[in-house]
Amino acid sequence: MHVIGTVGLPGSGKGEAATVAREEGVPVVTMGDVVRQETKDRGLDPARDHGTVAQALREEDGPAAIAERSLPMIEDRLRDHETVLVDGIRSGVEVDVFEERFDEDFTLVSIEAPFEVRRERVESRGRDAGEDDGGEGLAARDDRERGFGMDEAMDRADVVVENTDTLAAFHDRIRTLIREGTDPQRLEP
Repeated sequence: MHVIGTVGLPGSGKGEAATVAREEGVPVVTMGDVVRQETKDRGLDPARDHGTVAQALREEDGPAAIAERSLPMIEDRLRDHETVLVDGIRSGVEVDVFEERFDEDFTLVSIEAPFEVRRERVESRGRDAGEDDGGEGLAARDDRERGFGMDEAMDRADVVVENTDTLAAFHDRIRTLIREGTDPQRLEP
């Protein structure tokens, strides 16, 4: 059994890591899906109210609420698969939940890229990277994520993957991590 958790600021490449995992036959549990479902259950727009509901869940049920709600989904997938990737860890408290449940079978991977690189990525996929059109800009999203404790989670990572090279090179590093383990030397570009 191996649970790989990813953490990283918006546009860093967590979604691409999840894509590689799926290509490798590894199921992905996206913590954002927990929030999206709760947003729909509350009759709100997931595209517009995702951040508000994520914050509300943490305020209502504690800072570990989303991680705790994802545990049954992870355990369900582990019944049929040796490895599961958990996409979108946001805080040290969430890391605690996974470390407590999965102990040495949990590996935290921080996916990192500079702000300007992330901004270009977010803009290229049609997401709002600035506040010019009234949306939540990337800097505001970063601040919100950091407010959840993301910096602490990133600092606690077992492996850091710098995502500043080509998409193919990033995919290769993630594929190596999934197939061969978490030796950081194997993840160098």
